[in-house]
Amino acid sequence: MSSCTFCRIVAGEEPAEVVLADEQVVGFLDTRPVFKGHVLLVPRQHVHTLTDLPDALVGPLFTAARTLAQGVKDGLGAQGSFVAMNNQVSQSVAHLHVHVVPRTKGDGLRGFFWPRTKYAQGEAGEYAARLRAVLPGGDAAG
Repeated sequence: MSSCTFCRIVAGEEPAEVVLADEQVVGFLDTRPVFKGHVLLVPRQHVHTLTDLPDALVGPLFTAARTLAQGVKDGLGAQGSFVAMNNQVSQSVAHLHVHVVPRTKGDGLRGFFWPRTKYAQGEAGEYAARLRAVLPGGDAAG
């Protein structure tokens, strides 16, 4: 998909600082990092969101994410990492990508970037029931 920036990076048509590449995934530095060393990991195949990811790519993608999470510690001296992805909402490029951000205690990043809420009495059970109703094996969890 020539209109997709990440597909162009994967194809070598767009410059990027690639840090990890194999037959199924490519990891490269984000040009607008949260912290220096922030990596974007993408499947080579154009996939829009996590729910579109073929089963055969789930393992390779998350194995590479795990490798990068260790890599930012070993290579950059980070104490840990923040690993995340957006699906449609806040997804700046419509190609599935995993953010692997190096973290150090006191780096200023505070938890999630959105307000938190609380469940009213009994409401958590209602939400859980709605999710179990649509998830495979969900009825057994209740």
